[in-house]
Amino acid sequence: MAETKDIFIPCSREEMARRGWDELDVLFITGDAYVDHPSFGTPLLARLLESEGFRVGIIAQPDWRDAEAFKSMGRPRLFAAISAGAMDSMVNRYTAAKKVRNDDAYTPGGRAGVRPNRAVIAYTAAVKGAFKGLPTIIGGIEASLRRLAHYDYWDNKVRRSVLVDSKADLLLFGMAEAAISALARRMHASEAIAQITDIRGTAYIAKDCPEAAVELPSYEAVADSTEAYNRAFRLAAEQANPYSGGALVQPHAGRLVVINPPAMPLAEEELDRIYALPFVKQPHPMYSETIPAYEQIRFSITSHRGCCGGGAFCAITHHQGKEIQSRSVKSIEDEVDRLSHHPEFRGTITDVGGPTANMYGLRCSNPEARAVCRRESCLYPRICKHFDTRDNQAVTLLQKLREKPVIKHLFVASGIRFDLLDKQPDYFADLLQHHVGGLLKVAPESTSQRVTKVMRKPGPDVFKAFLKNFRQQSSKHGKRQAIVPYFISAHPGCTLDDMIDVALFLKENNLRIEQVQEFTPTPGSLATCIYHTGRDPYTGETVHVPRDPRERRLQKAMLLYHLPEQRQAVLEALRRTGREADCAKLLGVSKTFTATPADPKKTSRKGTVQRKRGTHKPAR
Repeated sequence: MAETKDIFIPCSREEMARRGWDELDVLFITGDAYVDHPSFGTPLLARLLESEGFRVGIIAQPDWRDAEAFKSMGRPRLFAAISAGAMDSMVNRYTAAKKVRNDDAYTPGGRAGVRPNRAVIAYTAAVKGAFKGLPTIIGGIEASLRRLAHYDYWDNKVRRSVLVDSKADLLLFGMAEAAISALARRMHASEAIAQITDIRGTAYIAKDCPEAAVELPSYEAVADSTEAYNRAFRLAAEQANPYSGGALVQPHAGRLVVINPPAMPLAEEELDRIYALPFVKQPHPMYSETIPAYEQIRFSITSHRGCCGGGAFCAITHHQGKEIQSRSVKSIEDEVDRLSHHPEFRGTITDVGGPTANMYGLRCSNPEARAVCRRESCLYPRICKHFDTRDNQAVTLLQKLREKPVIKHLFVASGIRFDLLDKQPDYFADLLQHHVGGLLKVAPESTSQRVTKVMRKPGPDVFKAFLKNFRQQSSKHGKRQAIVPYFISAHPGCTLDDMIDVALFLKENNLRIEQVQEFTPTPGSLATCIYHTGRDPYTGETVHVPRDPRERRLQKAMLLYHLPEQRQAVLEALRRTGREADCAKLLGVSKTFTATPADPKKTSRKGTVQRKRGTHKPAR
C-alpha cells in the first residue's frame, strides 16, 4: 500500500525513488507552500504535466540564499518552472504604507519572510547558480503582470520587464496551461528553448522584431516620460483580445522583449479536464502547521475563470482574461462528489464561484463582435448589447448542488457584481434564499460618481437601487441578512472631499465598513498607470492622485468614521476641507468641536489595517 505522501507530487528524492524515478522532466519552484489544490497555480500545472506523462516535482519555498536547496531533487531534464506564488511577492510582503507585513497566508503557521522580495528574480538567479545552462521558465501573477516595463510602487520608478531582470529564457503569462503543455512537448521532442518563440501566452527576448508586431515605446522612453508610459499602456491594451490581438515588442537597451498574443480561452471541456485531475485537496504531509490560505479554500470550488468587469484597479482581467471560462455543471457536480470523500469534509461547501460569483455561465453572444472587441469591460460604462447576462446556467448549477445528499450547506462567498443582479432575478432569489450565510459580499469600492468613473465601476445610484432590492428581498424571504461592502481608500481620482461624501453615504444608508482596502499600485493595472502618470491614458485628463501619506491615512479614517479611535482623524479631515458643518451628520456632535491632528503612532491598530471579517456589525 502506497504511503500517504505518494499521492502528492514528489517533493524530495525519497518520494521520487518510491516512484522509481532517478530524474525529473520538469522542476517547479514556488513561493507558496505546496497545497495540492487547483486554487494554487503550481500544483495545477504540475498535475496537468503529470497527466501528460511528464515526471514533475515541486520545491516549495526554498531558501533562495542556499543553492543546495534547489538541488534537492537533482537537475531536471527539460526545464525549471519558477513562480513567486499566488501573489506578487512585493504585495505579499508589504502593506500599502510600504511597511513589512507580519504574516503570510501561504506559509505554514502564517509566518512572514519565507519568500524573498521579487521572488521570480531571486529564484531564477538561484536556479541558474545551481544548474548551469538549465532553461528557466518564469510564470504566475508576478511574472505575468510585470512582463512589460512597468511602474513599481516599492521602488517608485519604472522597472524593466521581469524577463530582462531575471534573465529567464521564457516567460509564460496568463493561466499558462496551454503554453506550458506545448512547451514541455516540444522540448521533449528535442527542440531547443531558443527556437520556441511562437507559443501564445509567452514572452521572450529577441534581436529582431517579428513581422507585424506592434512596437511599444522603449523601456528607456517610458522610464523617462509619463506621456510615453501612457502611450505604451494604450497600445498594449489594444492587443489584449486573444481573437484579434497581435504580438507586442518593447525595446530594452538594444534588446527586444517580444510578447506573443494571449493564449486562447479554454473551452468548457478543456477546463473540465483540468479540474478532474487527481488533486488531493490537502497540504503535503511534510507540514506540521496549518496554512491559512488552505483553511480558507479547502472546501471551495472554482466554477469559472476570467472577469469581464474591467475594474481599473483589478489585475484579474490582465492575468485571467476578460472572457468568462465556465466549467460544465457535471464537472462541478463530480468535484463535489470527490470532495465528499475528503477526510475533513462535513457537508459544507464554503464557496462556489470565481473572481465574481454571478459571472458563471455568462458569455458574449456575438462571435463576430467578440473577435474584434476592444472594450476593456463588458459592463462599463454600460452593459454591452452583445453580453449574454442570462442566469439559467448558474441557477441550474446551484439547484443541482443543493439536491445532493452529501451537501448540508452550500455558500457563495465569492464577491457578487451587484450591477448584474437586476438581469439575474432567479439567481438573486436563489442566492438570498439558500446560499448566503447571513452576509453577502459586494464591492461598490466608492459611492462618489467622480471616483467610480475613474475606477470603471457603477455609480452610487446603481448601488442604492441594489441595497433597496436586497433589503426588500431579504425581508420578503424572512431572512436576517446583511451586506458586507468593500471600499477602497486613496484610489486615483479620490479626494478627501470625495471620501467625506462616501462616509456620509454610508451613514445615510446604515452601512458600516468591515474591511478597508487602501489602494496599492500593482503592476499592469489601469489605476497604477494613472497613479504613476497622473493622467487617464485614454482621455488625457489630469487625475488627482493621493500620494501624501497623511491624506491617505485620513481617507482611510473616513471609511472607519464610526470607530472611536478614528474620531480625531475624521475631525481633522473635516477641518482640512472646511466641512465642519458635516460633523453633526457624521458624528452627532457640534461643528464647534475642536479637531486636533491625530497622531498615527497612537492610533489603534484596528483602525489602520484591514479588519478581520465579523469585527463590525454590517448593515442590514
